[in-house]
Amino acid sequence: MTLGAKGRFITFEGIDGSGKSTQARLLADHLRAQGVDVLLTREPGGSAGAEEIRALVLEGDPDRWSPETEILLFTAARRDHLERTINPALAAGQVVICDRFADSTRMYQGLKRAEGDRDLRALVDQLHTLMIGREPDLTVLIDMDPATGLGRALSRATKEERFEGFGQTLQENMRAGFLDLADQYSDRFVVIDGARAIDTVADEVAKTVLEHLQ
Repeated sequence: MTLGAKGRFITFEGIDGSGKSTQARLLADHLRAQGVDVLLTREPGGSAGAEEIRALVLEGDPDRWSPETEILLFTAARRDHLERTINPALAAGQVVICDRFADSTRMYQGLKRAEGDRDLRALVDQLHTLMIGREPDLTVLIDMDPATGLGRALSRATKEERFEGFGQTLQENMRAGFLDLADQYSDRFVVIDGARAIDTVADEVAKTVLEHLQ
């Protein structure tokens, strides 16, 4: 089943270790079982070029790139992802579920990470308007205690732990920032408590999204 020519664009956001990736996958499985035509994708990544950029920004030393350089890299990856994956799927009437999108860049690159850093949120928004120009139809924010989330994220022990390397203070700032975004864009954000059993969270996510699709 498709939903017409425009499709629907749903994103998942949250701090590292919040469980958003798991919830995005579970939602995709649930919707497919309901007969919905779903594309599950992620950022950074989701297209061949964007996946190459993913390795640049998620691996290595925390100070490998300046925030300004990261903004350019993430925007380039997002543009390729949008052109090659997201827009064609939406035009075909699919539901596109994306694990992170522009809201993550607004947080991880747009906010100050340390004393003396500049607030780059305005720059992120300017580049978004110029090069991306699309917001999700619905954004699901999985809210999580920063200490718990960071512990979960570090326990994965993957190569993609560059942002976790900034420590708990960054995660605390990111959580506060995401909640502020949910207030700013209240027309498209829903906040769901991620500090519960996975199935309980998944049930609430599915109920919320199905109401939106209908």
